[in-house]
Amino acid sequence: MAWSCPLEEPIEAAYLQAFAAFAEETGVDQLAIREPQIGGFAHFGLEPPVADHGLADLFPAGLTGFHDGALVPVAAGLELVRAMLRDNGAWCRLEVEEAFSVHVGWDQYLYIGSNLPCEAALARTRSLGLFPERLDASPYEFAPEDPLRIQRPADADFWARLHWTVSAYRATFLEETYAANASRWHRLTRDNIEAVRSHLTPRAQLAVWPELLTDVDAAMASLSEEGLVEVVWEDGDGRINSTVADETQFEAVRTQISGARAVGVVSLATDERQPLFTAVLPDSDGVLRARWQTEPTPSDRDWAFLKTLRRGQVVTGTVTTIASFGVTFVDIGGFTAMINIPELSWRPINHPSDVVGVGQEITAQVLDVDMVRERVPLSLRAVQEDPWPQVAQQIGQVVTGPVTKIVPFGVFVRIEGREDGFEGLVHTSELDESTGGVVEVGDALTVKIIDVDLARRRIALSQTQARTPRHQGNRHS
Repeated sequence: MAWSCPLEEPIEAAYLQAFAAFAEETGVDQLAIREPQIGGFAHFGLEPPVADHGLADLFPAGLTGFHDGALVPVAAGLELVRAMLRDNGAWCRLEVEEAFSVHVGWDQYLYIGSNLPCEAALARTRSLGLFPERLDASPYEFAPEDPLRIQRPADADFWARLHWTVSAYRATFLEETYAANASRWHRLTRDNIEAVRSHLTPRAQLAVWPELLTDVDAAMASLSEEGLVEVVWEDGDGRINSTVADETQFEAVRTQISGARAVGVVSLATDERQPLFTAVLPDSDGVLRARWQTEPTPSDRDWAFLKTLRRGQVVTGTVTTIASFGVTFVDIGGFTAMINIPELSWRPINHPSDVVGVGQEITAQVLDVDMVRERVPLSLRAVQEDPWPQVAQQIGQVVTGPVTKIVPFGVFVRIEGREDGFEGLVHTSELDESTGGVVEVGDALTVKIIDVDLARRRIALSQTQARTPRHQGNRHS
């Protein structure tokens, strides 16, 4: 059950005493911070502003101690409720899972939830001059923006991709948001990723960015358009700093960054804010308990799709592009997979267009799901019958076919009467000396199939053995 307690008069002490009464009757001695937020929660309030968002001296580690999942005693919870009543104060939900919760709404009502009736606390609340109202649930209860979306966790796949990204981009930045409107920036190198990782705030939101910093003059010039931005800069000691500002504060920011080595400007508009990929830190047991969701990037959406695939799965897609270097790209549900030439057909081909065309719908098998590079190689031939066992059954047969290629160690002869027919090698030691060794491409040779190597997909032929008396079963391609 839940109660809301509107103020008849702006008496902060009454709210805090009511909270303490409910906590005592419920048996609560500590609470977990959920969805922490610093600033931006305006009540146009009845109480004066508070220094340091009301968090001063509450967390020994500073503001980063105010994070999702952090446990605080009831005394600290009371101070956090005091902060929530101020326009510039921090905000959060305080909870004991399935037992107790408290937070302040936009309407400046106090919302308390308990798994017990708490009749004594209700009586105490009324005696304080407050008017509790029973509710089924707080109208400000947490609800995910998209209940169906799977949030990407900062798991082993995430860190492997981050290592790969740092190697690919050389300079990469990690934005660590430990509370709404509060973040730290880290410049990542191959050598410091694990050190940065070990000091991240629990349950933080992470965003990976390419190189942000440019020369100071270029950044200064960009601070001229309207809008809320985050300015990131590297100071003379190599430290990464950031501040949020709008056009009314740009002049002060220009002064602040005047001695910087390099500066970057990131828009805070959702449609303009484009990191490479994002994640949320799970707890030490690997479970993702933070309830907030990052704004998904294209890479995050690819990750979510790749999680639905498995090796050996058969998928249907549409050919979108045939690259000049021979790779065929296929759209499989909004993700672009690829097929290398050897996986297009069991038979020899000169170009992918011999088998597929742009716009063609195909069915293929997933060969692998690479979560690090976010690649999915497909095989078209894997869903086709393998003709090689039938070729192996032809060992000992004599056939006639055209020479397709001449190499220093022999000649290749097509042994089937079709353009994509299989070819075998006649080694120089197996060429008939009566021809004088003069063979040209296009010449018809009668050869015997003497071996088929199924493992390496190779066919060995002999012209000399084809001239033996045993010509029964001869055929011509």
